Amino acid sequence: MRINFAPLRIPLRRRVQTAAVIQWVFSFLALALCCIALFIILLFSCFWFVPVLYATWWFWDRKTPYQGGRRSHFVQNLRLWGHFRDYFPIHLVKTADLDPKKNYIFGFHPHGVLVAGAFGNFCTMATGFSEKYPGFKPHLLMLPLWFRVPFFRDFIMSGGLVPSAKESAKYLLNRAEGGNIAVIAIGGAPEALDARPGALTLLLKNRKGFIKLALQFGAPLVPVFSFGENEVFDQMQNPQGSRLRKIQERLQKIMGISLPLFHARGIFQYSFGLIPYRKPIHTVVGKPIDVEKKENPSQEEINEFHQKYIEELTKLFEEHKTKYNIPEDRHLTFI
Repeated sequence: MRINFAPLRIPLRRRVQTAAVIQWVFSFLALALCCIALFIILLFSCFWFVPVLYATWWFWDRKTPYQGGRRSHFVQNLRLWGHFRDYFPIHLVKTADLDPKKNYIFGFHPHGVLVAGAFGNFCTMATGFSEKYPGFKPHLLMLPLWFRVPFFRDFIMSGGLVPSAKESAKYLLNRAEGGNIAVIAIGGAPEALDARPGALTLLLKNRKGFIKLALQFGAPLVPVFSFGENEVFDQMQNPQGSRLRKIQERLQKIMGISLPLFHARGIFQYSFGLIPYRKPIHTVVGKPIDVEKKENPSQEEINEFHQKYIEELTKLFEEHKTKYNIPEDRHLTFI
């Protein structure tokens, strides 16, 4: 394999941006493992009282992730996230005003490999979310597994992340003061296995739980499409039915997380590595779809509204695709 090396005299600005992205790529798994290791090491050292005290507090605080979490204005506004934004770069595109007296569900598509657009736009303030949507608090829903990791749970909660469980979503949508946004990557972990440049296939046809939630709480649904989300990483070929895909799907069922074997570029060469490609991401937030509250919606009502959501998402994509270098003859596919 021929490796193309980047110029060694990399500008300081780009070095800082690359460092910020490296931190993001490896933070979740590596930092989570480090937190677990630190907890165990301290437990069997002369500082054993630190993990014991933390475990006691953790038990007392165990419901916090499911009750809106504990966001930190300081963490969300770190300069680090500005460098992260500029690396790709990431843009947040607003198309309609929202009522801060209401709670909303944002349906985020596509998942991509590591939901870079969702993280950059809704877990940090680097792309101007608070200016574009004043009075709102976005909460990206994430696999509950990560909230069981000591120390790490506090880090991700500081970014406004909450577990992707009905309990946490219901808490946000039931707040009388309004201004809460539950951001759900609808395709979830399984969709990440199909994330690669050029992919326009969304796992949505049988995903209806978020529709039921919207109906039960009368929460308007907002389709969100992140153009460029699938362009920042490639991954090994894993077509349906292949041995690799079967192993990935089996692990996903056991662990709850998918394990796409992704790759992109390196630090000093552009041919291979785990650093994402410098491809722009434009996250376009669509118009809200008003929902009439029905505490016990019928399956027919859920199916009807699900179809309406697909139509609005398709409309959003078709209206904006040519602005972001997607050919006119390319369309979304739902599975």
